Order: sequence, then C-alpha cells, then structure tokens
Amino acid sequence: MIEARGLVKRYGATAAVNDLSFTVRPGLVTGFLGPNGAGKTTTMRLILGLERPSAGSVTVNGHPYAASPAPMHEVGALLDARAANGGRSARSHLLCLAQTNGIGARRVDEVLGIVGLSDVAGKRSKGFSLGMSQRLGVAAALLGDPQVLMFDEPVNGLDPEGILWIRTLMRSLAAEGRVVFVSSHLMSEMENTADHLIVVGKGRLVADCPIAEFIARGSGNTVLVETPAPEVLARAVTAAGGSVTREAEPGRLRVHGLSEAEVGGVAFAAGVPLHHLAAAKVSLEQAFMELTADSVEYHAALPVA
Repeated sequence: MIEARGLVKRYGATAAVNDLSFTVRPGLVTGFLGPNGAGKTTTMRLILGLERPSAGSVTVNGHPYAASPAPMHEVGALLDARAANGGRSARSHLLCLAQTNGIGARRVDEVLGIVGLSDVAGKRSKGFSLGMSQRLGVAAALLGDPQVLMFDEPVNGLDPEGILWIRTLMRSLAAEGRVVFVSSHLMSEMENTADHLIVVGKGRLVADCPIAEFIARGSGNTVLVETPAPEVLARAVTAAGGSVTREAEPGRLRVHGLSEAEVGGVAFAAGVPLHHLAAAKVSLEQAFMELTADSVEYHAALPVA
C-alpha cells in the first residue's frame, strides 16, 4: 500500500506538489492522471525516495521506501524507459540489477520471457526501439517479484499488440493482490485499464474515486430524450426546474438538471410519450478535460479553419 499524507514538494517559490493526500490500495489498477505540470512525476519520485518532501510524508507498506531492506522485492518501478546502460545487453542489464539485489539469474530469464525479449536478450539496448525499451523497463520492475508496481507512461512506443499486453499484465498483477499505480496521458487506455483514479492538478488533489464515479461527475445530471412532442416536453422540463438543449436530430433533447426518473415523471405528468430516455455518458477524456480545466498550465489556441 502507498500512503501520502499532506505531501508537499517545493522548488523555490513553486509548489510542484501541494498538500497531497491519497492511498493506493492493493488489488486495483490505480490510474494517476493530471495535465502537464500537475506534479505526477514529482509525486512518483517522492514515493521512491528520489526526492525529499518539503513537508508531509509518503510511505510504502507503512515505512519510507528509502528505508526498505530489500527495495526491488518491495517496489518495482518504471519511470524512464531509456534509463538502461545502452552498451549492455538486455540480459546483462537485468543481471546487474539482479546481482545487486540478491536475485538469481533464473529470474532474469523468466522476466525476459514475460516481456517478450528472450530472442533479443543478447543485444545491446542502445539499439532498441522505444517499445522494446519499455518492455525492458517493465522486466526490471518485475525482477524482484514485488508487491507494489509503479509505471510512468508504460505504453509509450508500444504497438497495438504491446498495448494490449501491458494492459493485460497490469490487470493480472492487480488480480494477484498487488498494488498497481500507473501514470498516463492516454485517457482511452486508462478507461480500458484502470479501476480507480487519483487525479491531480497544479499539485493538488482533484479526485480520488472509482473510474465510473469520475466519469459520472463529468457527465453531470444530464439526460438524453427522444419524443414526438419535443416542444411540449421542453416547456414541462423548464417548468420543473430543468433546462433543455435541442439536438440536431428532430425530436431529441438533452435535459440538464433533472435525473432520468424526474424526466420520466415530468413526461408522464405532461402526457408526453417517450421513445428514448437515458442518462448521458461521456468518455474518460471528456470528463478529465471538464474536471481539470482550471488546472491546465498551458492553453494552446485552436487553429482557425
């Protein structure tokens, strides 16, 4: 388990992480999301003891990770896919890590097989593509068979088969009861992979909830309706305290401020038949854009057609 309490990291007058508190629990894939400059990488470095907090604390399994007697057996982390010494072969790189952490050579061959690099184990990593480097980084993270896994942008450079592989791997690791904490900017992939989300913006916590709850927040209280009497229903909805946006398709309305049950009740009372009634749903990307809009550091102007 990873626990952050009142975590702060300042660089001069800038607070990269600002009073951040959260818990990453085992058995779930926890997505760590936020705009550029939100403090995600800094937070992961604080967890691993690569940075010292200005205030607050962060622990792994109840103690600071820097105090772990067997670090690779406790946490496996991929923060930089290009961190390996390019002059070494994939196997030599992993073997060096293994020997300094009391891990046998057999485990090196096992993880090379898990990540699909057995056939290139003898090749120098400087010739690896980004996707192959990602796989080597994942192998290093798995080397100590740790209970806590941390991945920063693990799908960068992977082809569709590789993306499916890493998604399946993370899910299987969580199903074994491990902590899986993954940072990514790919909303579509997080929507397919994560069970829980921790979302930050400008160093502060924006959300800490199941992914379905986060998407529901972005959807708001909005209902899609189709009726042969849209004008009548629109007047009835407005009288009931809701608001209406007309869709391009005739007879379709988007009702704001009322639930499905409330819209159904209004329609029944007004004698309006409904051909369709459903809560509006948005994608994780849409919910993320809406709920982190105030936390985006850089806003680019859209091109003019």
